[in-house]
Amino acid sequence: IRGDLGGSGYLPLTHPLPPLPQAAFQKAAEEVKQLKSQPTDQEMLDIYSHYKQATVGDVNTERPGMLDFKGKAKWDAWSALKGMSKEDAMKAYIAKVEELKGKYGI
Repeated sequence: IRGDLGGSGYLPLTHPLPPLPQAAFQKAAEEVKQLKSQPTDQEMLDIYSHYKQATVGDVNTERPGMLDFKGKAKWDAWSALKGMSKEDAMKAYIAKVEELKGKYGI
């Protein structure tokens, strides 16, 4: 039974819906924070680098100094994705988060 919504029977959109990859990406970014266990350092670098590539694009900062080992590892992981489109990075990020959810649970 349809209620009286007037006109076509469909509610009008007040703003366009976000593209599917963007909505799924935002959901994955929230879910990765809820993992029951901490992923490995390499898994964290994969997540970080794909997130940065998806949100910023190609690396746009100088490589950290030689004593900043963590910063260099993060920069190198992000730099390795140079040229990947933001959409492809989003899709890879979503897939990685799904893999981690299966491995660690949320």
